[in-house]
Amino acid sequence: QVPLVESGGGLVQAGGSLRLSCAASGRTFSGFARGWFRRAPGKEREFVAAISWTGDVTYYADSVKGRFTISRDNAKNTMYLQMDSLKPEDTAVYYCAARNRGDPTATMTGYGYWGQGTQVTVSS
Repeated sequence: QVPLVESGGGLVQAGGSLRLSCAASGRTFSGFARGWFRRAPGKEREFVAAISWTGDVTYYADSVKGRFTISRDNAKNTMYLQMDSLKPEDTAVYYCAARNRGDPTATMTGYGYWGQGTQVTVSS
């Protein structure tokens, strides 16, 4: 059973917006920080954003800072990524991840639980 399930991906024109969701499946991930990563065609998976368990600490990649907003609703066991002013270079498969510590990290190896990803395509 996949522990995290992403949704909300799709096709959007440049300048548009999408909101991704990451729901926990089968467990609560209480106390876990979470993050978003993405893999563009022909590239390695890269960090996008991360959020602490309490939601008061957030990190962003420079490439998305000011355009993307990460948030979470612990009562719903769900994390979100609001993506505005989308660019064609944001096209990628987006993955959510959970880390068994409350503090977030931009390092991929710091996360032990992953979803299967959701495709985001931004047309020019």
